[in-house]
Amino acid sequence: MRTPPSLLAALTALVLAGSACSDGGSDDVAHDPASSPPASSGPPAPAVPDGQVRTRDLATVMDTGSGSPELCLGPIAESYPPQCGGPALIDWDWAEHDGTYDQEGDIRWGTYALTGTWDGTSFTATDALTGALYDPAMPTATATPSPATAYDAGELEQIATDLQHAPGVLGAYGGEGSEGHVLADVYYDDGTLQDWADATYGENVVIVSSALVDAG
Repeated sequence: MRTPPSLLAALTALVLAGSACSDGGSDDVAHDPASSPPASSGPPAPAVPDGQVRTRDLATVMDTGSGSPELCLGPIAESYPPQCGGPALIDWDWAEHDGTYDQEGDIRWGTYALTGTWDGTSFTATDALTGALYDPAMPTATATPSPATAYDAGELEQIATDLQHAPGVLGAYGGEGSEGHVLADVYYDDGTLQDWADATYGENVVIVSSALVDAG
C-alpha cells in the first residue's frame, strides 16, 4: 500500500521534531533555578585596607639577627627566646625603642601595640606602644552566635582544613568541642571573607577574626 505524500510529510516532520528535542540529552530537561545550588567558588582575595590599621592585641616584633624584623601575628612558641614568624616589618629601628625589648645574642624581640599601614604582605609601623604601657579597653563580652547550619565534627574539620590554605589565613580550627563553629584567624578582613563564608557554609558557621583592624 502506498503512503499518501501528505501523510509521509507529516510523519517526517514528527521524526525531525523528536530528534531535535532529544539532541541535548538531559540538558534540555527543565530545572527550577530557585532549587539549584549556587556554583561554588573559592575564597576571595584578601582585602587590603585603604587607611591605617592597628594590631587588635599586643603583637611580638621578632628579629632573629638578620636585621629584618618580622611582625608575629600568629602562634608563638613558648621558649627562650620565643620563636615566631610573620610578615616583614618595614622601617623598624630598634634604636628608637631602646629599653622596650629583650635581647639574647643577636636575637631581639618585644611586644607592642602597633599602628601603621598594611599592604597585604608587609606592615609599616607609624606608632608603637610598648607592652608595659599597653592598657587595653575591656569590652563587654558577647556570646558567639549559634550557627545557622549544622555540621558534624568531621565536616567542621574539613572546612577548617580548606580555609587553612586560603590566602591571608593564619589558621582555622573546628571539630570536636567547637560548638558547631570554625574559627578562622586572618591578617585582615574588611568583611569580604566573612560574607563569603556566610554565603558558602551558612551564617555564623565560620567566625572570622582579624589580627589587624581599622585604626579609625
